[in-house]
Amino acid sequence: MIGELTGLVAVLAPFLMVLGIIWIVTRAKVESRRIRSTAETSAEKAAQYASRVQRLEDRIQVLERIVTDRGYDIATQIEALRDTRSVEESGSGIPLDMERKEKVS
Repeated sequence: MIGELTGLVAVLAPFLMVLGIIWIVTRAKVESRRIRSTAETSAEKAAQYASRVQRLEDRIQVLERIVTDRGYDIATQIEALRDTRSVEESGSGIPLDMERKEKVS
């Protein structure tokens, strides 16, 4: 009985080794693909975050410039905006008479 078991192990061992090697190689490929996919996704997200951070830094720079500029007068700017609106609302400028069309001879 021990001789038969030894013979069976001797016959099956190479097949089991080949199956084990195939399984290990397949698992390594799957893991490699998963890691590559994760890395690509992470790189895309990092690029998006970097772009967003750059836009925010640009906006902060503008705000810092506004706050630290000595010649900047917020009240004057607000009044200038109000004046612009009142000019637009009063209908100043060249009136457009859309009902009267140009006569073509």
